[in-house]
Amino acid sequence: MNLPKGPDSLCFDKDVFMKDDFDVDHFVAECRKQVQLEEMREDLELYYKLLKTAMVELINKDYADFVNLSTNLVGMDKALNQLSVPLGQLREEVLSLRSCVSEVINAIDNQLSKQEDLQKKKVCVLRLIQVVRSVEKIEKILHSQNSKECSSLEISSPLLAGQILERIATEFNQLQFHAVQSKGMPLLDKVRPRIAGITSMLQQSLEGLLIEGLQTSNVDMVRHCLRTYATIDKTRDAEALVGQVLVKPYMDQVIVEEVVKSNQNGLQLMYSRLLEFVPHHCRLLREVTGGAIPSDKADTVPGYDFLVNSVWPEIIKGVEEKLAYLFNPGNPDIFYERYSLSMEFVRRFERQCSSQASVKRLRVHPSYISFQNKWNLPVYFQLRYKEIAGCLENAINDGLEAAPAGSTFHLQVSEVLWSCLVRCWSDKVYLSPLAHRFWKLTLQLYSRYAKFLDEVLTKTSPLEVTKEPTRPLPSSASSTSSRTSLDEGGSESGSPTSLSTKQLVYIAADIQKLQAQIPELSEMVKQRLEAIGFKNFSLVEDALSDSKACLSSSIPTLNTRITQHLTERSCRFLKSASEVPRLYRRTNKELPVRASAYMDNALRPLHQLLTDSNGLVTPHTAQEWLRVALSECTQKYYETISEVLSSVKKMEESLKRLKQARKGAATTTTTGANGGPSDDTKIRLQLALDVEYLGEQIQKMGLQTTDITMFSTLMELVKEARELAEQN
Repeated sequence: MNLPKGPDSLCFDKDVFMKDDFDVDHFVAECRKQVQLEEMREDLELYYKLLKTAMVELINKDYADFVNLSTNLVGMDKALNQLSVPLGQLREEVLSLRSCVSEVINAIDNQLSKQEDLQKKKVCVLRLIQVVRSVEKIEKILHSQNSKECSSLEISSPLLAGQILERIATEFNQLQFHAVQSKGMPLLDKVRPRIAGITSMLQQSLEGLLIEGLQTSNVDMVRHCLRTYATIDKTRDAEALVGQVLVKPYMDQVIVEEVVKSNQNGLQLMYSRLLEFVPHHCRLLREVTGGAIPSDKADTVPGYDFLVNSVWPEIIKGVEEKLAYLFNPGNPDIFYERYSLSMEFVRRFERQCSSQASVKRLRVHPSYISFQNKWNLPVYFQLRYKEIAGCLENAINDGLEAAPAGSTFHLQVSEVLWSCLVRCWSDKVYLSPLAHRFWKLTLQLYSRYAKFLDEVLTKTSPLEVTKEPTRPLPSSASSTSSRTSLDEGGSESGSPTSLSTKQLVYIAADIQKLQAQIPELSEMVKQRLEAIGFKNFSLVEDALSDSKACLSSSIPTLNTRITQHLTERSCRFLKSASEVPRLYRRTNKELPVRASAYMDNALRPLHQLLTDSNGLVTPHTAQEWLRVALSECTQKYYETISEVLSSVKKMEESLKRLKQARKGAATTTTTGANGGPSDDTKIRLQLALDVEYLGEQIQKMGLQTTDITMFSTLMELVKEARELAEQN
């Protein structure tokens, strides 16, 4: 039914109301995307009026039919009753006819079933007749052949000639087919002993003929024999016979345990002799079966693979039975050598196969799978794992010992880690079937080294230099000798588990070196994985990037330890600034002209860091350590100087008040005996000289004073103190 067309301005399509899946909510939601609800309501009311008008017009159009509908049905019941009688008669006639047809169909089905049964019996009889005829024909051929004493087809031998055997095999093949189809028939059971005799005679003749053909290198005889085996579907019997007669004696001569053990290269020599068997002893068979370049391709006999089904099983059987010690993984080095030689032998044997299909058949052969499974690679990996991981664990247990001379690393544990990583992929250790295991071990070695660094940097105690009492400054604070010959109180001897600055620098240098050598290891891994057909190298790169990040995770802690170490050693001497007033109070010392001796001692660890890190880490890294350490030291030094100057100022004010109270008492003045600078002036000048000296040393270290937090504030503090001293 077609709905009346509405104006084009409507916000909806009229046909949407006629859809089977019309949904009011969805309709309203779609309309609201275009217009407001009020406008949508107006459009619906407009279209409603159109529908109402169309319906009225439709009723008016067919009004006469609606009115005459009841009039036209008058007398319909009487007409229907008149039709019921003839329809009943017709129904009875149809049922009667249907019954007759069913009887005829059943009779025909019975006849067809009997005919089909007879046909089956006839086929069985014909098959049995064919079986009997085939048996009689074969027996006739055999009898006539045996009766000819001087037949040209036999050469003084009871064995049947190749062509005769082919005829017998063809007939025997038909005999076998019909015998299988007639299985369970009584007559077949009577003929079965005769069939067994024919089978035995045929097999014996074929075996003898094949052996004779191989011994005499008679190509035609071998070809007829193999074609006969193929005709009777006994190709596997022929391959087994070749394995027993031709292959096994050779293997018994070559695979001898005493001979292999008597020579250092005995295993390699044995595999070489085994590989010589195919070109020397299987040439005839490969030529006949198409495994080599034949003289006439039309004469090749398909369906045989003597290398896979005859030669290979006998080789593996001999190796597994007589050389079982080869598979012992007790000594991983010897196991690696034996496995490598054996896999190279397998690859060279595969190259002797005639086609890719032959190689595929070889790789799914049970003896091939058995030979591969004999090599206990998981045990070999466990031994290598203990060697490699144990070597790293021993180095970790030794702690942060220095690497031997000539090493590219500075710590023994880092040197051992790199050697272990390289060893995982070296020629004498790595085996391609274990690539995934060695890759996992590589990542584990990186992770173990990173964990060791984390333990060293977080669990070892810092140097206990702060627990020692602060040394007082020597009496001659401004002398050159006292500034340079202080006892090494800031030496790096601490608790047995403490870390020295040099060790921390060595750790940083080795981390940088290991990260720089990751591309070299990545290239090593890629070469190995490419050899086994692995293509997704982005996974390798991502994993090594994670290992690199794992090493980098120790750097923040390392930087903190180094700066903390430097800060503790330097601040120990910077605290001596609080002793400066004691050196000038009532000592009548001369006016200071140089920095105090404690400044050199405080700066010595920082200069030593520059010396130790030279050539080990980047200059930027070393300067960053110095910047952080100097910033922390300056902060604490500022606090000490501020306290000293505050104390001096309080003392000065106290003395002034005392002087005013006593009105001129000469004994309490801070003025020198000769009317020179006061003690407070000397103290302020000394502190100013110390801070200025610190600024000079900072610049000598390659830094700018502006890089040091609080140094400008410290300079302002002593600058004010110097100005105050100069005023006094």
